[in-house]
Amino acid sequence: MTRRARGLAAAIEPVAGQVYFSPECHANYEALGFGPSPGDFNGVAGPEMESYFCSRGSVMGQVPGSVIAAAFGVFNHAMVERIVERGWAKTDAPTICQARDDGAVAQLRRVLGDRPDGVDEARTLLARANADLEPYGKPLYAGLAALDRFDDPLADCWRLADRLREYRGDAHIAAWTSAELDACQIGVLSELYWGLPARSYSRTRMWSDEQYDAAEAVLEARGLLADHQLTDDGRAFREEIEVVTDRGCRPIVEALGNDVDALTSILGRWGASVRDARGYPASGPHDLADAAT
Repeated sequence: MTRRARGLAAAIEPVAGQVYFSPECHANYEALGFGPSPGDFNGVAGPEMESYFCSRGSVMGQVPGSVIAAAFGVFNHAMVERIVERGWAKTDAPTICQARDDGAVAQLRRVLGDRPDGVDEARTLLARANADLEPYGKPLYAGLAALDRFDDPLADCWRLADRLREYRGDAHIAAWTSAELDACQIGVLSELYWGLPARSYSRTRMWSDEQYDAAEAVLEARGLLADHQLTDDGRAFREEIEVVTDRGCRPIVEALGNDVDALTSILGRWGASVRDARGYPASGPHDLADAAT
C-alpha cells in the first residue's frame, strides 16, 4: 500500500503542483496587483509569496492569514498572517481563485495539448479516487472539494489531482502533529530526510535562526538529531510519519484498486512533460533549497 500511495503522490505532484510555478498564473496574479515571480529555480518561475498564500488559501474562501497558516501547516504563522493581510488588500478570494484555475489549466494545455494521451481514462480514475473521500480534518481538500468540477477533461483532471494532492498534504499534517512535532521541527527533519542540508529548503518557510535553534534543541533532546544530522532513530521516526501519511491515503488507493498503477503511469508521463517544459522544478525541493541558500 505504501509503495502505491507514494508512487501515485509522486506522479500527481508536478501535474497538480505546477499551479505554483505556472507563468500563466504569475501573469494573472500580476494583473491583480501582485508582484511578479521573484526569479527562477533552475529555469522554473518561482512563486511570489503574497499571491501564493492568497491563491492557495482562496479555496477555503476569504479567510484570514491565521487560518491559511494553520491549514498550510509548515510556515511561520506570524509571517503568513502579515503577508495574507497585504494580499487581501489587493483582491478577494473568488477573483484570485479564478485566476489560479485559469493559469493552471493554461499551462497544462500549453505543455500537454488539449487532449493528451490518456486524458479520458485519467479523468475517470481520478474521479473514482475522489468519490468517497471524507473531508474531516482536511481543510484544504474540503475547500477544493466544494469547488465545481470542469466540463473540459484536462481541466477536470487538474481539479481532481489538486484535490488528491491536498488530501495527502492534510493527512501529512495530521501525521506529524500527532507525532508531537511543530512546524519548524518537521521542516528540519524533512529536509535532512530528503538528503538536503540543514536549514536549506525549510528557509522557504520563513523561519528565523532563533526558531531553528529552538527546534533543533528539541529534536536533539528527543534523540532524533545530532550534529545537524538525523540519527538512526530520527530517520526511522521521520519514515514512520510518511508511513502514517500513506495510511491516511488508504481510501484513495483502495478506491483505485488494480488501476492505481495505470493512473500513476498516465500522470507520470504528463508530469515528465511538465518538468521538461520548466513548469515544475526538475528536482522538487532540491531546486528550491538551492535557491533559498
